[in-house]
Amino acid sequence: MHVIRTECVIHAPPAKVWAVLADFASYPAWNPLNLSAVGEAKTGARVAMVFRDLSSGKPGATIRQTVRIVAADAERELAWAGTVPLLFDGRHGFLLTPQDGGTHVLHTERLKGLLPVSWSPARIERDFLPHYEAVNRALAARVAAL
Repeated sequence: MHVIRTECVIHAPPAKVWAVLADFASYPAWNPLNLSAVGEAKTGARVAMVFRDLSSGKPGATIRQTVRIVAADAERELAWAGTVPLLFDGRHGFLLTPQDGGTHVLHTERLKGLLPVSWSPARIERDFLPHYEAVNRALAARVAAL
């Protein structure tokens, strides 16, 4: 199993960060990884997503998948899970914690299955981590703009 872990502090309260994360309809306007999301940020809901295919190495490649919301605790946690039996199982999430008048964001993904097991830690760092960090920067910018 691989775990991608990034962190940032956003200078806004968790309620404001949550509002951006839970507004799936606005993802195309700001999210560089999850290009589209149609559905509700509600535990158990199914959400149709289009996201960058970081595993293919092909610029512009995307994956369409319906994920299940596994955590939707307003102002605290948003997470979804997607699977392709045997090949891929992932859990993507954001954990929000109040910190010094702002919000600490822990942005993670747990990847397992036959496809991720073939990826080296160096590949995860090179091909995946920069995109998750870009999401953090874009999230902070979106929150600041509202």
